This record gives sequence, structure tokens and C-alpha cells, in this order.
Amino acid sequence: MSLIITNTGKQKALEYITGKDSSTETLVLKLYSNNVTPSAADATTAYTELSTSNGYASIALSASNWNITNGTAVYPQQTWIFTGAAGSVYGYYVINSVSSQLMFAQRFPNGPYTITTSGDTIRVTINLSLI
Repeated sequence: MSLIITNTGKQKALEYITGKDSSTETLVLKLYSNNVTPSAADATTAYTELSTSNGYASIALSASNWNITNGTAVYPQQTWIFTGAAGSVYGYYVINSVSSQLMFAQRFPNGPYTITTSGDTIRVTINLSLI
């Protein structure tokens, strides 16, 4: 028989992963500009973070902003408004703030997005589920 994780177990796992459990590191959301499809075996070095010369900056994810219900954690939409051309943006990745360990990544399903002018935006809403 397979291991079954209860709803309570899923809740605690998501609290740990998202930083709701105070023993974890803050997560940092970043955009990447290289043409890579995320893999479970990836490390942070697989991703090239977007340059900060165009108004881009990574975003620290506050543990208190995660909404965790029934095995799903959702972080409110995050928006980047660019001040100039940034080229192609393939997706986002999330690392731990201190250890820089890669926690998860997602390639934009309808990307890459090409940032060409001031005012172009990218919006990301993170949804994590344990099933």
C-alpha cells in the first residue's frame, strides 16, 4: 500500500515549504531569461536571473501572505512593471533567501514574454498543491 498523506499532513508540509512555519527561510521569487524547461534535478545555477537594469528586482515572499487551504498554497499575484527593454522572459523560479537553494520553478506556458518597452508587465500568481 502507498503512503497516504492526510490533509493535516499536507497542510503542515505546505506551511514548511512556504515559510508559514517559522523554522524555514524566506522564499525569493525571481524571473529567468534563459531558455530552460524546469526539471526536478535542477539547481539554482540552471537559471539566469533577469538583469536589474530595466526596473526588475526579485521579490521576497512574506510567509504571512500565503493562503493555505486543503492542500493548496496560493501566493497573491506579484507584478513587475519594466522601465525598459529586458528581452525574453521564460518563467520564474523560487529560491531560499539564505542558502539560495532552488525550491521550485515554472516556465510560462504561453511564453516566453518579450519585454520591449517601458511599462510592459509580467504578473505571477504561485499555486502549490499536494495531491
